[in-house]
Amino acid sequence: MCAGDGMKVRQAIVMVGGMGTRLRPLTENKPKPMLSVADRPCIWYLMRSLARAGIEEVILACGFKPGMMESLGDGSDLGMRIVYCYEDEPLGTAGAIKNVESRLDDVFVAANGDIFADIDVRKEVEEHLSKDAAITISLTPVENPCEFGIARVDDEGRILEFKEKPKPEEVFSNLINAGVYILDKSVLDDVPAGSFYDLSKNLVNVIMGQGKRIQSYRLDGMWMDVGRPHDLLEANLVIAQREYRKEDFDSAVDCHIEDEFYLGPGASMRNCRAVKTVVSEGSEVTDSELNRVLMLKGCKVEGAKITNSILGDGCRVCKGAVITNAVLADNTVVSEGEVIDGDRKV
Repeated sequence: MCAGDGMKVRQAIVMVGGMGTRLRPLTENKPKPMLSVADRPCIWYLMRSLARAGIEEVILACGFKPGMMESLGDGSDLGMRIVYCYEDEPLGTAGAIKNVESRLDDVFVAANGDIFADIDVRKEVEEHLSKDAAITISLTPVENPCEFGIARVDDEGRILEFKEKPKPEEVFSNLINAGVYILDKSVLDDVPAGSFYDLSKNLVNVIMGQGKRIQSYRLDGMWMDVGRPHDLLEANLVIAQREYRKEDFDSAVDCHIEDEFYLGPGASMRNCRAVKTVVSEGSEVTDSELNRVLMLKGCKVEGAKITNSILGDGCRVCKGAVITNAVLADNTVVSEGEVIDGDRKV
C-alpha cells in the first residue's frame, strides 16, 4: 500500500469498546464484534479487509468485556499481527487511539469494530495520501441517515460539514460515516490524554475548524451497521449468499432449502424446510420449518416452527414450539408447545 513517494501504511487500530446494548440479550455473554456471522466473528470480515489492503499490524483497543476478544487469535490466519490493548475506563474512540499513541505510525487506519464490513481499504488509503488530508472518512449512502454522522462534500470530495445524528429537519445529506478512517498521527495532538473524547463528534470538527483537509472516500464494498438483532440476521444472510451460495451442504438431509442458506461445521438438519436461514456450528435441527432464522452455535431444535428470529448459543427448542419475531438469549429452553411472539427472552 504505497503512495508515489514510497510511503507504506502498515498499521490499523480497531476500536472495540462498545457495549452493544441494542443487541441484548445476544451481547450478554460476548461483545458485539464477536457475534457470529456464518461461524466467524463479525469483526473478522473487517480484519480480512485490512489484511487484503496490506495491513501488517492491527491494534485492538478493547474496552467492553476485556479478555473476550482474544479468541480472534494472533492474526496469523490472516497474515497479520494482532495486538490487544485495554482501557481502565471508557475513553471514547479518539481517546482509545490517544491511549496507544506511542505505538502508532505517522499514518494509520482506524476503524470502528462494531461494523460489518468487507471493503477496499487500500483505495481509501490512496485517496488520503493523494489529497494530503489530515483525516479521511469513508462514506456510504443510507435511506435513514438520522442514526449516523452525515457529511456534506464538495466536488473534490473534501468534507465541508459534518454532523452527528441529525434530527430529521437537520439532514443535509444521505452520506453517512461508515466508521473506517485514515488518520495522520499529528491530529492526536488535539486529543486530551486520559479523557473521554470521540473521533467523529469531537476531533473531526476540531480539525475542520483548523482549516486542515478532511477528505471523504465513497465506500467500495460491503458495509452494514450491525446495531440491532435484525441487522445481525441480515449480515449472516448476506455472507450466506456471497460466499456459500454454491456450497453443497451434505448434512442437510431430506430438506427443502430456498434462498440464502448456510449450515456450519458439525451441524445437521433432517426433514426440514428452510428459507433464508443460517444454522451455525454444532446445531441439530429435525422436523422443523425455518423462515428467516439465525441459529447460533450448539442449538437443538426438534419439530418446531421458527420465523424471523434469532436463537443464541446453546438454545433448546422442543416439539410443537412456535417462535416468531423473537431473540432468544444463550441457553434458552423453549418447552414443548410453547409459543413465543415478538419477545427477547432472557
